[in-house]
Amino acid sequence: MLMIPLLVLIAGSTVLRLIGLAGVDALDGWQPALRGGLALMLLLTGMQHFRPGWREDMIAMVPPALPRPGLLVTLTGVLELAGAVALLIPPLAPYAAAGLALLMLAMFPANVSAARRGLSLGGRPVTPLPLRTAMQVVFVGAAVALAV
Repeated sequence: MLMIPLLVLIAGSTVLRLIGLAGVDALDGWQPALRGGLALMLLLTGMQHFRPGWREDMIAMVPPALPRPGLLVTLTGVLELAGAVALLIPPLAPYAAAGLALLMLAMFPANVSAARRGLSLGGRPVTPLPLRTAMQVVFVGAAVALAV
């Protein structure tokens, strides 16, 4: 996955914004396009929580001090998928975005733990911590921008 979520967020938001500029009123604005791009990214990352091979790697990423890593991976996957759907419902979108920003902050220690322990995700080494941190800032920033 490495940088794929970041690319999905950027490309999805850009394509949706262009569709809005082409005349689709529902996407005419940066917020609807960013909501769609973030939803696409979260659909991708949320589904990985349940994908064979990836799920086991995600469970291994959970910091050892936390209980029931399998349950935590399931819960975070469900919350990502539900958040993606809620982002597409305008009255719910600001609340979903705020909740997703908090969720992303809560999940970040798993990324730190995985990087420090040299784990893999989907058969590839996890993203190095400096790059993963920068990506996390973008993800959380996108959610915060939609929550306001």
